[in-house]
Amino acid sequence: MAFRIHDSVLRGEIDNRVKGIVRGKVWVEGRAEPVVLELKGNAWPDLAGCQLTFTNPQKLVPHPHLDSLNPLQKGSIGDLTASRKVRVFDVPLHEALEMIDRKEKPAEHMANCLYLEWFSEANGRVVIESADYQLTVSAPEWRLTPEEDAERAKQAAAGMDDFMGKLTEAIQQHQRGQKDPEEEWDEHDYEKFMKESDARTDKHMELIDQYGDSDEAEAKIAKEMGWDQELTEEEAEEESRRIEEINAACEAALNEPEPEPDPSREGIDWVRTESGDLRHPLQNRCSESAIKFWRQVDELGLAEPGDKDLSDFTFEFQTTGVKLAGALNGLARGQPYRDAAFTVAYLKRALDHLHKAQAGLEAVAPKMLLPEASIAEARKELFEIREGILRLMDEFRGRA
Repeated sequence: MAFRIHDSVLRGEIDNRVKGIVRGKVWVEGRAEPVVLELKGNAWPDLAGCQLTFTNPQKLVPHPHLDSLNPLQKGSIGDLTASRKVRVFDVPLHEALEMIDRKEKPAEHMANCLYLEWFSEANGRVVIESADYQLTVSAPEWRLTPEEDAERAKQAAAGMDDFMGKLTEAIQQHQRGQKDPEEEWDEHDYEKFMKESDARTDKHMELIDQYGDSDEAEAKIAKEMGWDQELTEEEAEEESRRIEEINAACEAALNEPEPEPDPSREGIDWVRTESGDLRHPLQNRCSESAIKFWRQVDELGLAEPGDKDLSDFTFEFQTTGVKLAGALNGLARGQPYRDAAFTVAYLKRALDHLHKAQAGLEAVAPKMLLPEASIAEARKELFEIREGILRLMDEFRGRA
């Protein structure tokens, strides 16, 4: 997916005064030295021939993967403009979201937005997009001719096409060697399938970002995702029948009462929370612990802007709980048992995030950001949850 870093940017300068070359420096959270841009191509007409400087007056939010952004960004420019029109809320974002939740429409207006996109040899598509930055633009030293602007747009589109091609190749790579769905799959088959699903999601999100969400955009996205394949009359009838069956099954399921979990498995496969929800005990423990430590970090005033290792610890701890919910909460709700190998593959994903949480915690420990007692408690909690995941993986492997 695109590497979007606008919330982590302190300031920057972009120079397109030499035709065909875009150079720049971008200072980001946590780095003393700027990220250097050496890109081929030109900006849109509003910035072509100009030098742009910008600062971010907003509170910085560290990107969770900012450390992987190469300090030297070589490649080609995509779209670079300060005149892209976007809708901006007239109230703070949290208020706007609360209004939307209440089915109210927050006031908004159209505003110019800085849109800086490039295609990097090291990091793929990188985007800085904000209507909040403070901009200064020099007088142009040259102007694009209509022919040069058409060539600029062609080159930017080619950069996006190449990027999308790499996403498509990632999908195809994970498809290679996959078993037929009718065959018996093991946990490794499901892992490969999940990686393919991740790659498809990445491509889909990029297409939505590129085309938007209009009816016309949906048609373009369906074509590029391969969802609009031409069907014979017989295939179209079969597809229509299948969709009708799925819709009928979904409608019937909505009218069915939730299955009740096995009372004899309470505390083993399920627990009921104070709000009445059913959760697997290990998932419930992980989620409750993650929230507890996040609140402690917030109460200590360390949440925003936060230490990267501390952010990794809390974020990955919470993500572990989400992955455990995907793996285990169907079991907790008494739903029909699904493939054990699939559950093991899902538990592996949870374990990967837990290991990242442990690494974040150990990086935080020597910084003395959290009390020693909290570090010790979190270390013990993560270790015991890890042991619980490993026990479940062994149990489900025995069922496979």
